[in-house]
Amino acid sequence: MVADDAPADSDPDPDRDSVDAADLLERAGFDAAESVLTDRQAEVLALRERGLRQSDIADRLGTSRANVSSVEASARDNVERARETVAFAEALSAPVRVEIEQGTDLYDAPKRVYDACDEAGVKVNQTAPELMKAIGDRAGDAVRGREVRSRLFVTVDADGQIRVRRP
Repeated sequence: MVADDAPADSDPDPDRDSVDAADLLERAGFDAAESVLTDRQAEVLALRERGLRQSDIADRLGTSRANVSSVEASARDNVERARETVAFAEALSAPVRVEIEQGTDLYDAPKRVYDACDEAGVKVNQTAPELMKAIGDRAGDAVRGREVRSRLFVTVDADGQIRVRRP
């Protein structure tokens, strides 16, 4: 649950009372029927992104700050799940998929990716050091130093774009 009642950004809209959530959602093209977010979740996220505090949103919506916090947390979870779903779908369609097992030396990863790309006829426009850095950066704490600490999946699309996923 998101407990922070601070504004969502550091440069909030100076006239927060004039923020119209419905207008923000309409301008962004939000359609609840096509989204993983409910109308209320989208409304809370839109207002938070405009700098409103949870307590201000609660007053507007006639509910408690705890409820707004819960709605916001659920919305952010749904957004993260949607991102993961898109990444999974892209990984399924990628012509190159390489599993990097736990315990692998990060220095061995580029050769494995290059070999898989050669086999699939996909060109990667990154040098080995650039590829190691990209994998390390995108893997987060799954890589420490040169050690791959958790299993990773590296996919390369037909345009040579690399994605790194953790199961």
